[in-house]
Formats: sequence, C-alpha cells, structure tokens
Amino acid sequence: MTEILEQIKKLVPNYSKISDTAFEGANIILYTKDKGFFLDNGGIIKEVVNTIKKRVELRPDPAITGDMEKSEKIMRELIPEDAKVSDIIFDPQRSRAIIEAEKPGSAIGKQGEILKEIRKQTMWVPLIRRTPALRSKIIENIRAVLYQNSDYRRKFLDKVGHRIYDGPIKSKKEDWVRVTYLGGGRQVGRSCLFLQTPESKVLLDCGVNVAAPDTSMYPILEAPEFKLEELDAVILSHAHIDHSGLIPYLYKMGFRGPTYCTPPTRDVSALLALDYIGVAFKQARKTLFDSSDVKEMVMHTVCIDYEEVTDITPDLRLTFYNAGHIVGSSLCHLHVGNGLHNLVYTGDLKYLKTKLLEPATSNFPRLETLMIEATYGGKENILGSRMKAEDGMIEVINKAIDEKGKVLIPVLGVGRAQEALLIIEDAMMKGRIKEKVPVYVQGLVWDVTAIHTAYPDYLGRTVRQAIFRNDTNPFLSDIFKKVAGKKEQEEVINSPGPCVIVATSGMLTAGASLEYFRHMYDNPKNAVMFLSYQSEGTLGRIVQSGMKNFTYVFDDKPENIDMKISVHNFADLSGHAGRSELMNYLRNVNPKPKKVLVNHGESSRCLDLASSIHKMYRIETDAPKNLETVRLK
Repeated sequence: MTEILEQIKKLVPNYSKISDTAFEGANIILYTKDKGFFLDNGGIIKEVVNTIKKRVELRPDPAITGDMEKSEKIMRELIPEDAKVSDIIFDPQRSRAIIEAEKPGSAIGKQGEILKEIRKQTMWVPLIRRTPALRSKIIENIRAVLYQNSDYRRKFLDKVGHRIYDGPIKSKKEDWVRVTYLGGGRQVGRSCLFLQTPESKVLLDCGVNVAAPDTSMYPILEAPEFKLEELDAVILSHAHIDHSGLIPYLYKMGFRGPTYCTPPTRDVSALLALDYIGVAFKQARKTLFDSSDVKEMVMHTVCIDYEEVTDITPDLRLTFYNAGHIVGSSLCHLHVGNGLHNLVYTGDLKYLKTKLLEPATSNFPRLETLMIEATYGGKENILGSRMKAEDGMIEVINKAIDEKGKVLIPVLGVGRAQEALLIIEDAMMKGRIKEKVPVYVQGLVWDVTAIHTAYPDYLGRTVRQAIFRNDTNPFLSDIFKKVAGKKEQEEVINSPGPCVIVATSGMLTAGASLEYFRHMYDNPKNAVMFLSYQSEGTLGRIVQSGMKNFTYVFDDKPENIDMKISVHNFADLSGHAGRSELMNYLRNVNPKPKKVLVNHGESSRCLDLASSIHKMYRIETDAPKNLETVRLK
C-alpha cells in the first residue's frame, strides 16, 4: 500500500486535501474534507486511475456530509416523483446514500445531472438501486444486514485491500498453479475446487449434494492440503445449492475472508441457504450452520459485475462473465501472476439464448485452461428443440384444462422456475393456452422471481426491456397467484378447477412440490412436468423413470404409490448446456484452451465428453476424480 500511496501523492498536487485513504477490496478510496475538491477535482482522479491502473474513488470525509434527515428531504425534492423513490438508506461510514427507486433513469437524470445536484447540496455520494417490481423480504433483509453493519464492512473491505496490495507474504522459489477437486469430480453435486499458487489459496464454489447420503453430501474439506485458516477467498459461480450450500459453514468455522459473486448470486444464495435450514428443521434434521452463519456470509460478500476486473489476492485477478445458466451465474476467469496462467471455471453454463437469459460468453482476453461442466455431456445427451419442448408444455396444460386436472411443475426455485413462468405467461397472453387458468407459485419461486425483477441488467434483452416498463413486466401478470402457507396450499389442493402449480423442490425431495405430488399422483387427470436434472436416489428420478408402483416414505411413514398421474419430461428446457452445446462451445471459445478439465457430471458423461473434446479438437483433456490434484502450470 505504501508504494501506491506514494504514487498517488505524486499525482495529486494538493494531496494535503486528502484526509484519509482506505481500501474497499481492490478499490482505493480517497476521502477529503475540502468540499470544492470533492465537487470538482479538475480531472486529477481520472489521471490517477489512468496512471496506476487501479480503481480510485474520491468521497467526502464523513465529517462534512450533511445531516441525514435534511439530506433525505433534499434528495426527495430533487428526484422527480415519477422515479418513485421507495427508500433512502445512509451508509455514514462510507459517505454513501443508497436511493432505491422504481425508475432509476428518472432518479439519475439526463447525463447524471440530478446526482450531481445531490452531491452539491448534501455532500453525500448517491447510489441508485432498482426497487424490485415484486416486494422481497429477503432483499430488504440482505440490504439491512449490509447497511446496519457499515462500520464492520468498511474495516473488512480495508483488510481485504491490504491483503491484495501489501505484497506477497511468502517467499517463492518457483511459480506454479494447481487445482484439487474436493467435490464435483465425476459427479453432480457438492461442487468445490481448491485452487492454489505459492501465494494464494482460493475455493471455487462450495456446495451441498442434497440427494446424497450424509457421508458424501459435503465437499471433502478434511483433505490434507486444505486448511481453512489459510484460505484467502471463495469465488461463487452461481447460487444453486450444489455450488453455494456449504459456504455459510465456512463462516461458522471461523473463515472471515471474502466471498466473490455477482449481486443476484449473493441474494439468491442467501435465500437458498435459509430455505435449506427451514426444510431441514421441518424434517427434524440438523444442518451444519444456522441463520447467523448465513448473515456472516452476506456480510463478507464482495459483489462484482460482469466484465469488471478485480484483484482478489496479490497474484490472482478475477473477472466474471455471463454463464447463461441462471440469473447472475458466472464464468470465472482468473489471471494468475504476471501473465503466468489464465483459466476459466464455467460453473454451470448454457450456450443458447433462452426466454430468460443470453447465451454464455465465449470470448476471453487470454485462456490456457478451461474447467467445464458435463451434466449433459454424454453422447446420448442431445437436447432437442426448445420450441418443441415449449409446445409440449402447452399441450400438457391444455389437456389438463380439458380434463379439469392440475399440472405440477417441480422446480429448483431459480432458473427453470422463471423460464417456465415466462413460457406460460407468453402462451396465455397469445391464446395458445385455451383458458386463463391460475398459476399457483409456492416456495422459493416467488422471492427468487422478485430478485430477478431487482436485477434486470442480468437478464436477456427481451425480458429486461419488459421489466423496465412495469405495464409489460411478465412477472407481474395477474395469472400468477402466490401461495403463502399451508392453509392456502390446502385450498389449491382441494380446488376443483384446472390450474398450474409451480413449486419447489425441483427433485421432489422436500417442500411444497412433494406435498402437492402426494395429493396428485393417484389421479390420471393430473400431470407432472420435469424441466430440470433429477439426481440419482431422488423421488423425482424415480417418477421420471416411469416406474408405476413403488413404496416411498412420507413423513417417516411408508406409502405404497400407485402412479396414475401422467409424467412428462422436458429436459430440452434445461438450464445446462446439452452435449451439442458443449461441443459448440469448445468450437467457438476464443482463444482456444491448451487444456480442458471436465467436471460436474456423472462419471461416464465426464469421461465421454473429455474423450470427444480430445479427439475432435486435439486438446489435452482430463476428467479428475475427487481428491485428485492437477497441476495447471
């Protein structure tokens, strides 16, 4: 840090006006008590940024910020009513005012003129956030955790910055990069990769396999090379529980480093973790963490947007790119050392445009190693036309309407749930579904959908533009009915008319979908549609396989199942890339990697995909097992 400050001192002629300096992760924050210098620094800060190639921000010292009550009044007077400001939250330790508005553009003004006037009249730095079109308690609670712990956050982010900029703490005899698979090696679930250099130790995801027995549910953190006290950071590719589910446990065990992810990933992963605790409580199972550990995770997240480059350790630079899988899902690009090595960890990816998202990014500045998923990586995993799958969904719903039956769509809560809602809403609005029947939404789906409306910039172009105009926002359609609890669920179950039910969990392992299925499986007028991957051992996998008679344990009571409900599989709508997409991705990725590691797939699929990539593209490939270490450089 001393070297950076010396550089800044040389570049800022009136450095005496700087009252304090601090880090916010990789960002450098300069504070000043000089109001004139804060409002107009004459391009000095821009020159500093261009010279040292780091993000530098000038803020007013907290001592000169305006009275909060008076400043809020001024802000509300300056911002037009049509912006619909819902809340203004002050972050006094960092001299910021977070303004939540339904129409951010109106709050910002032409060329940012309203923000400039707010700065001038209040001496606060205004930040505009979009108010979710659907109210979400989880978003409100997450933001409250961050702002109520402002002083801690400032100290934590400054500590992260010192770790990045204070230079190597270990002597290096050689340069190397290696990755150890602690989960996700030739399996789906508990994804967790341990990346090491002589200087840094980072986890790429840390998930839970909810369908596995206790002995193989969690990543293998007892591996001899992994020591929690030496861990620098966690990089979270996306929010699904098999990638994010065990991160709160790390904080329970004392980890206090940063977790890097996109803003939607932070919100959704916190929601899924809390739901995981709630489901376990209802099933009288113990979890390895509680809600206070989820709060710690939120307090230690560092959110970065797509294509925003940030240092995370002295020798690791991280950039997120769109993965096309779920909202906020990321391809994680890591630049190691001074050009030593470049790798991309895909997490889960989708290489097609869907109703919800744009396809995964395939262009990177540099790339030597690609670590890619293989959920549908086998030769037989050719996904068909999405359009035909959508037509199939509509056909099933129309048949249920004719027969006065119900359609159950078990979903994971994030991803396929919102895709299904968009497909159904579009079909009803265009008259392709015969009748405007209610679509009941229960479980995580409602809150996760609200999170989607809070971050439209992370969605596909068409739905993003629709959300910007509330009158055309598909998620606000009156066909969607929120089911808030047990009483309302019973009303849906006992209702005579046709309807569609979208509920978690996606594999019928627990939650509302399991309860609906229990009351629907013996009626041939009803239908169940699977849109996502069903893990081995789950009820969803058994039902999907076509088995008609079997025994299943509901609430510790065995029940003989006589399946009369019609079962429909629409894997073509999966949020994962199918075999053809994965091979196309390898064809188009630029630059071409020198090595490909295949993970996150059943063993045969990982091996099959690795073999095919090697044969077709003459690239070195491997499909590591758990506890295998691969040297990348």
